[in-house]
Parts: sequence; structure tokens; C-alpha cells
Amino acid sequence: MKYNHFWLAIFLCFSFAFASESAFAQATRTWVSGVGDDANPCSRTAPCKTFAGAISKTAPGGEINVLDPGGFGAVTITKAITIRSDSIEAGVLVSGTNAIIISAAATDNVTLEGLDIEGLNTGLDGVKVLSAKTVYIVRCAIRHFATNGVEMTSSSSGARVFIKDSFITQNGTNAVANSGGVRVQGNGVGNVASILNTTLDGNANFAVQANGAGNVIGAANSTFSGSPTAISVLSGATATSFGPSNVVSGAGSFSTTNPFQ
Repeated sequence: MKYNHFWLAIFLCFSFAFASESAFAQATRTWVSGVGDDANPCSRTAPCKTFAGAISKTAPGGEINVLDPGGFGAVTITKAITIRSDSIEAGVLVSGTNAIIISAAATDNVTLEGLDIEGLNTGLDGVKVLSAKTVYIVRCAIRHFATNGVEMTSSSSGARVFIKDSFITQNGTNAVANSGGVRVQGNGVGNVASILNTTLDGNANFAVQANGAGNVIGAANSTFSGSPTAISVLSGATATSFGPSNVVSGAGSFSTTNPFQ
């Protein structure tokens, strides 16, 4: 009986230690570097090499920061997180696949800031939103994707993508229908894309497209140019301009224009 108690105590000690280690394995702030290593803990002094390597070591609601210039690879995001680069080249370069897929919970907020997302004319979507509450795309360049720069197909009711101070150019390189700059669609769930101070230029079929009842595109201080259709609104979707603040070149028009409040 004494031996049984002894081994039970040993087992409980190891179980507690393992649980404690697991609980603290993820940090609220992690780092990536062009010369990092995904075997590292992603700390400031021992950064990871890729976003995919860092995301598993970053706690929900945490932040991945870019330490120095590099190409950090494609990533699938399944939780609330921020990936941020401040005035440092942070490349996501892909061929034949999506660059950033967001498949998070309906309550999760995701931020992508300061990223250079390149599709080499064969990448599928630059940022593909499958589910989330809100996705913020700030100071990003998204170009040369075969399908769409940003594809919003979230199944989360009332999901939003907010695009600010960005360049979305020369997407839709496979020239098929429904390929271009920013596309918002869904089965009546009411997805919204808000576009502010952003340039959408030279995208194949459209600058922006909303498809399906309840789906909305809103824009202010933005430029839609260089596409056969600037604004495509299909199957009961709407597009709203806030004030006479947008430059539009190409077919299509806003459904409504609302004054600035």
C-alpha cells in the first residue's frame, strides 16, 4: 500500500509539472526574424523564422511582431491574434496556394498590419476570411493573386473586414469570373467590408464586389481604378460611399451615398 501511495504521488507531481508547462508554453507577445528558427521559443532574443512557427507559440489574443526584414511564409489563423510589422519589410510570398487563411471563432478579432503579401500571379487569395468576428487589414500591400486580393466568405453572422491605408493591386490574374480586388459574399449572413484610404488598382474583373443579400461594401477616401468594373453588386448586395470622397473609374456605381456624420 505504501508503494502504491509513493508512485501515485510521483505521478501527480509529473502531471502537475506537465500541465504547468503546457499552460505557460504560449506567450502573449512573440517575435519573428529573417534569420530566426522555428525551433526557438519566439522570444525577443530567440525569434522564430515564420508566422506559422510563431502562431503555435502565441496565446489567443496575443501578438506576433516582426523584428527585422524577412519572408515569413503563409499562415492559417484559427484564433484571435495580431500580426504586426512597423516600418520593416514583412513578406508573405506564396505560389499556388492562399497566403493568409483566417478560420477563427465568430467572437475572434484578427489584425494584420504592415505586411507585404505577394502571390506571384499563381497564389490563390491574398487574405481569405472563412470565419471571424472582425479582420483588420492595415497598411498592407496585396498583389498578384490569381483569384482575389481579399476574399470574404465568412460563415460568421455579421462578420466584418476593415481595410485601411492599403494597396490592393493587380489581382485576378487567372482572369476567371469573380476574381479581382476585394470580394464579399455569403449566404445571407450579412458580411461587411469597410474600405478606408485604400487604393485598388489594376485588378482583373473588378475593384470591389459584393454578392448576396445582406452583404455590404462601404468605402471612404479610396480609389477604385484600372478594372473593367469598379463596383460590382450582385444578388441583392449593396455598396455604400461615405461622402463624395471616393475616386471611381470603371463600370458600376455605389448603391447609396451617405453624408459624413
